[in-house]
Amino acid sequence: MPVISAVKDVDTLTMTFVAEFEATVEKVWQVWADPRKLERWWGPPTWPATFERFEFEPGGQVRYYMTGPDGTKARGWWTLTSVEAPHRLEFDDGFADENNEPVDPKDSTRGVVTLEDLGGRTRMTTVSTFTSAEQLERMAEMGMQEGMRQAQDQIDALLA
Repeated sequence: MPVISAVKDVDTLTMTFVAEFEATVEKVWQVWADPRKLERWWGPPTWPATFERFEFEPGGQVRYYMTGPDGTKARGWWTLTSVEAPHRLEFDDGFADENNEPVDPKDSTRGVVTLEDLGGRTRMTTVSTFTSAEQLERMAEMGMQEGMRQAQDQIDALLA
């Protein structure tokens, strides 16, 4: 199980996930940089993702949806703010409407992913920062903490 910790911190308005993989930083970076690989793990197993737009560069736009067991589509967007291959990725993240446009850009979260070389293994730290305690609690109630854990636990299969 790659996720070694998942911490919700109301004081810092963050959720932090730390996972370790038996793969190089460069190989783990590809699960973010390649949309077809990202589709195989972004979202819990029962909510697979489909990436329709994927501009993997600073300022780039990403649009995706996750399909639930009953066919419901939950749409999302990212705006990439920093891409420092293969060690760091930063993006704003939020909900999208049926046209794949942000529902409320002010209701976004900030995602920062760092990959650290552990001598041939990789530690991936993913931090989501929220705008308020209310937003953090709303996302926690929607199952974000368990969903992200389940999602990241699927990465090992991609690296095998």
